[in-house]
Amino acid sequence: MAMGKSFRVFEKVNPPNPYSILLEQRMKDDSVLFESQAVAVLSAQETESVKRQYTKLCDAYGCLGVLQLNAGENTLLFLVVVTGCISVGKIKDSEIFRITQTNFISLRNQPQDEERISEVRKLLNSGTFYFSWSSTIEPIDITLCAQRRYKTAVTDNRFFWNRMLHIHLMRFGVNCWQWLLKVMCGSVEIRTVYVGHKQGRAVIISRLSCERAGTRFNVRGVNDDGNVANFVETEQAIYMDNEITSYLQIRGSVPLFWEQPGVQVGSHKVKMSRGPESSVSAFDKHFMYIKERYGHQAIVNLLGTSLIGSKEGEAMLSQLFQSHHQKSLHFDDVAHIVFDYHQECRGGNTKNLSKLKTKLDIYLKAYSFFYAKDDEVLSEQRGTLRTNCLDCLDRTNCVQTFLGIQILNSQLEFLNLHEKQQIVSRFEEVFRQMWVNNGNEISKIYAGTGAIQGGSKFMDGARSAARTIQNNLLDHSKQEAIDVLLLGNTLNSELADRARILLERNMLHAPTNVLREMCKRSGEYVFPQKIRVAVGTYNVNGGKHFRSVVYKDVSLSDWLLDPSEVSSHSLVDQNDGSPVDIFAVGFEEIVDLNASNIMAASSENAEMWAEELQKVLSRDRDYVMLTYVQLVGVCLYLFVKPEQAPFIRDVAVDSVKTGLGGATGNKGATAIRFVLYSTSICFVCAHFAAGQNQVADRNADYAEITRKITFPMGRTLNAHDYVFWCGDFNYRVNMDKDDMKELIKNKAYDEILQNDQLLIEQKAGNVFKNFLEGPITFPPTYKYDLFSDDYDTSEKCRAPAWTDRVLWKRRKQIPESDSDWSPGQLVYYGRSELKQSDHRPVIAIIDVDVFQVNESRRNIVFMEVIQDLGPPDATIIIHVDSPQANDEDSSIFDDNFMMVLLQELSQIGEVILVRFVDETMWVTFRDGQCALVAAKKGKTQLCGHSLTMTLKTPNWQELTKKEIMMCSNNTVPLCDYREPLPIDTNIRRPESRSGKVTPSDEGGRTLPPSRPPQPVVNKPKAGVISILPRPPQPQIDTNAYQEPIPGGAFRKAEEPSVEYNKNDQSTAIYEEIPSEEFESSPIPSGPPPPPPGWNLENPPPLPQRQLPPPPPQTTRPAPPPVPPRAGVAPPIPSRAAP
Repeated sequence: MAMGKSFRVFEKVNPPNPYSILLEQRMKDDSVLFESQAVAVLSAQETESVKRQYTKLCDAYGCLGVLQLNAGENTLLFLVVVTGCISVGKIKDSEIFRITQTNFISLRNQPQDEERISEVRKLLNSGTFYFSWSSTIEPIDITLCAQRRYKTAVTDNRFFWNRMLHIHLMRFGVNCWQWLLKVMCGSVEIRTVYVGHKQGRAVIISRLSCERAGTRFNVRGVNDDGNVANFVETEQAIYMDNEITSYLQIRGSVPLFWEQPGVQVGSHKVKMSRGPESSVSAFDKHFMYIKERYGHQAIVNLLGTSLIGSKEGEAMLSQLFQSHHQKSLHFDDVAHIVFDYHQECRGGNTKNLSKLKTKLDIYLKAYSFFYAKDDEVLSEQRGTLRTNCLDCLDRTNCVQTFLGIQILNSQLEFLNLHEKQQIVSRFEEVFRQMWVNNGNEISKIYAGTGAIQGGSKFMDGARSAARTIQNNLLDHSKQEAIDVLLLGNTLNSELADRARILLERNMLHAPTNVLREMCKRSGEYVFPQKIRVAVGTYNVNGGKHFRSVVYKDVSLSDWLLDPSEVSSHSLVDQNDGSPVDIFAVGFEEIVDLNASNIMAASSENAEMWAEELQKVLSRDRDYVMLTYVQLVGVCLYLFVKPEQAPFIRDVAVDSVKTGLGGATGNKGATAIRFVLYSTSICFVCAHFAAGQNQVADRNADYAEITRKITFPMGRTLNAHDYVFWCGDFNYRVNMDKDDMKELIKNKAYDEILQNDQLLIEQKAGNVFKNFLEGPITFPPTYKYDLFSDDYDTSEKCRAPAWTDRVLWKRRKQIPESDSDWSPGQLVYYGRSELKQSDHRPVIAIIDVDVFQVNESRRNIVFMEVIQDLGPPDATIIIHVDSPQANDEDSSIFDDNFMMVLLQELSQIGEVILVRFVDETMWVTFRDGQCALVAAKKGKTQLCGHSLTMTLKTPNWQELTKKEIMMCSNNTVPLCDYREPLPIDTNIRRPESRSGKVTPSDEGGRTLPPSRPPQPVVNKPKAGVISILPRPPQPQIDTNAYQEPIPGGAFRKAEEPSVEYNKNDQSTAIYEEIPSEEFESSPIPSGPPPPPPGWNLENPPPLPQRQLPPPPPQTTRPAPPPVPPRAGVAPPIPSRAAP
C-alpha cells in the first residue's frame, strides 16, 4: 500500500476556553489531544464525543513530535507534522522518504510565535531529513547500519535527530513509536540494478551525527566530550534477495580545538582555539569512542603539507594532528596515513589515488566488510577508515568514492556477481553516480552548496562563491536553527546553563521544575576544593619588550612569580607558597594603536608574548596555555597547571569594541570563560576611554562590555560563578597633581583614594556593583617616564592615578543562604617595578572555592527529586465507589457534582484538563506535585459519594529513566576493537547454503505482536471538559541562581614496518605519501611512468614489491587497484601501468 496523508490535524478555537489540537491517524481508533500544555490519548468513544467541536486544520504524512522553546519564564510548544515528502526508494519492505515540507502548529495559537520557528522550518524543509515507513511490518531503522541491525533493534541516538521532540509526548504516556516518526539527517541514495531475473538494491546512506552538529565556520574541530564536527557514517550496501552486504566508512573534522574566525574569503586562516596540551583529553576521548563504536581504525589525512602559501594553515593543522597522534595512547593501534590530496591529484589527476590504495590495501583487507545471508552473519567488518580533510567534504568525497569502488568488487564476489564484467560495470556505474550525489548532499548540509569536484571550473567557481556568501552571511541563523532543534528549551536559559554545569548531559532535558530543584539542592552532592587564581594586568605601551636593556635584572617573573619577594611596598600578603592553579594575564596596547593596527592588528606580538609567558611561568613547574584572545591592543592569556587541564571544559572567548562608539577596537575588552569541575569562571581584560574628565565615557564602556559579552548557548557575563576583571580602566584621581605627589611620598594612599574616580563610581552603583578589590597599598601605577621612577615630566604632565586594577565577584547560588559562603580570600595585591612602559604591572592572587560533583550522590538526589515532584503527566484517576455509579441510566458526574468536585480539587492545585474514561474521571493538574498530593489522600467523601483517587502513572520514576536513556549514548559496537585482526586477510566467500528463506525484518528479529483490540464497553461515559485558564499568578523567581612541528613529525615507514602482523599491535604504521611535485605529477611524454608508489629519488621497496610482479592474466582473490571500466572485454582487468 502506498503511503498517503494518514494524519489529520483538527483545532478548536472557542475563547475563553483554551486552544486545543486533536491529532488523528488513519487505521487507529484513538487520537491524541493537545490542550493547556497537556497531552492525552483519547479512546474512540472520547474522540467521537468531542470531535464535533473541532475543525480540520491540515493533513499530514506523519508527526515529528512537539518542539519546546523558552520564552522568558514560559515554554512554547509546537506540534511538528510532515506535510510534504518524496520517496527515494525501497529497502526490502520499507520505503524511505525525504522530507520536503513541514508545518509547525503553535499549541497556544499565537501568530507572533511564527517568527521563532521560521529558521527551524527552513532547516527541516531543506531536503536532508529522511524517515522510513512500512504498511505491513515495523519499518527498517535507518539510524542503524546493516551490521548493527543484526545486533540490536534500538535506535542509535547519534543519528536520531528529532528525539527531543519525542520527550514531551513520552511524559504523558503516549506510545511514540506508534504516533511519531524517527528522522535521520544526511543522505539516502537507492537504485535498482537488474541482474538477470533478479532485482538488486544498490544503497548509499550517509548518517550525520547530531552530537556536534553545525555549519561550516560555526562548528569546527572537537568538543570536550570528544565529538567532532561533520562526523558522518557512510554505508555502501547491496540488498539481493535474502543476501546483504555493506561497507562502512567514517569522516570527521580534525579532533583538535581549532576554528576559522572572521570573514572567510578565498584562503581560510586556521586558528588553534586552545593550546596543544589542552586538547589531549578530548583527542583521546574521540579515538576511544570511535574504536569502541567502529573497531580498528586507520586515519586517512588528506590535508595539505606545504608550510608555504595559501595552505599554510592546513599544514600546521595537519602537523599538530600528527603530533597529537604520536603522543597519544592510540599511536600503537591506529595507523596515520598522510596523503596531500591537492598536491598528489593536482588538476583532477585522480589516477594518483592508486598510490594511496597501495598504502591502504592492508587495512581494506584486514577490516573486511559485512555480509549476511538470511539470519546468518558470514562476514563482519572489523574496523573503518577515518578520512578527513579541512571541511571533510570535497577531497573526502573523492577518496571515499575511490575506496568504496575498490571494496565493491569484493562485495560483488560474495554475492556471486563478479563473474560477468557487464554486471560489475553496471554496479560500478551506478555506485559512482550515487557517490557523487551523496557528496553533494553532505556538502549542502555543512557548507550550503554542492561538492566542488574539480570537473567543471565554472561550476566549482560558482559553488565556491555561493559558499562564501552562505557561510559568512547566512549560516549563523542556520546554526541557531540546528541548536533549537537539538536542544529545544535548554537553549538560552540561565537555569539550564546552571544545570549544564552540575548535571550530566542526559539529565538536562528533565522538566524545568526538576532542573530548578537540582540546582537548589546542589549543596547535597557537590564538595568544595580550593584553587589559587592569579590575575595580572600590564599596559605595555605598544611594546613587546620582555626584559629591559637598562634593567637587565628585572623580568616578568618578578611580576608573575615572585611579586611578594621582590616588591618593597606595603601590601596585603598572605602567600603561603602554594602554587597558582590558574594564571590570567592581560595586556593593553600590545601593539601600537595606530590606524593600520586598529583596522587589522598584527598577531605577531601576541604570539611572541605567548611564548615568553609560557617560558616564564614554567620556571618552577609546568603550565600549559589554555587559550588567548586578542582585540587590537587588548590581549588576554590563560595558563593552567597540566593536572587541571582535563577538568576544564566549555572554553569560549569573546571581544567587544568600544572605540569610536563601538566601531573600532582601540578601546574595548576581551573575555575568556570556562568551566572547571562544576564551577563557571570568566576573565575579562579591558581598556577604557582615556582622559582625566571622561568618567561618563568609562562608565559607558563598562556597561557596553557587560551587556555585549556573550558566549555560546546564550551565556552572559553575569551568568558565571566567578567573574574577574583586569585592565587599564583609566579611572583617574580628582586631586591636584602636586598635592598628590606629596601625599605619595608620604605613602598617604588612603587620603588620595578618597578621590579615586573608580571607587567613587563604584560606591554610587554606576560600575562594578558587588565587585571586590583588595586594599590598595601601593603607589599609583600611571603615568611614569620610561625607564624611570619619576611620574610624568612631559609637557602634559599627567597626574598619577591607579589606572591598572583587578576586581572580582562571586555569584550567590541561593541568596537566602550565607553559611560557609565566601567570595574568595585575597592572598596578594600589588604592583611590580617593570619600567619598560609608562604603566606598572599589577597582580592579584586570590584563593577561591570551586565545586566538584559526587556523581553517585547526585544520582541519588536526582531520583529523590523525581520522586518528590510527582509524575510528569500530573494526572489522577477518580473512581466513584457508589451503587449509582454502576447504573447505566444515570451518572453521578452531573453539573452540580462536577462543580463541587472541581472546587475541591482546585484547593490542591490548578486543574487544566478533565476527561471521562469509561466510568472514571481523569484529572490533569498543572504540575505533578499536585497530583501526588491528591493521590496521597486516597479516599474521600463528596456529596455523599465515596471517591478513590489514584495516579495514572504510578511508575513514573522508571519512565524518567527511559527518558534519560533517550538522551544518552547507546551506540552498539560494530565489533570488539580489542580482538586481534585475523592473520589471513584474504577474504573468501563462504560456501553457498541451501535452505528455505524465512521471512523476517532487516535485523532477523521476531516482530512484536500487534496491539490487542480495545475491549467493548457498554454505554461508557466519555468526554473532555476544557478548564478555563486562571488569571495570571505571580511568577516564581527562577533567577535565584543567578613550533609548528617540523616536517619530521611522522616517521617514514621502512619496508619491514609496512608488513602488518595482525597479532602484533605493539607498533603502528605511520606513513606519509610522498608529496614532492616531481614525484606526484604525471609525466606527459617519454617512457611509461614507473608503477604506482615508486619514489624516483628515494626508492625503498614497498611490501607489494617483495613479491614478483604478477603477469596481467594472473587471477588474484584481492580486488585490482584500478577499477575496471565498462566495455572492457576480460572479466578481470589487467594491472596496467597508470
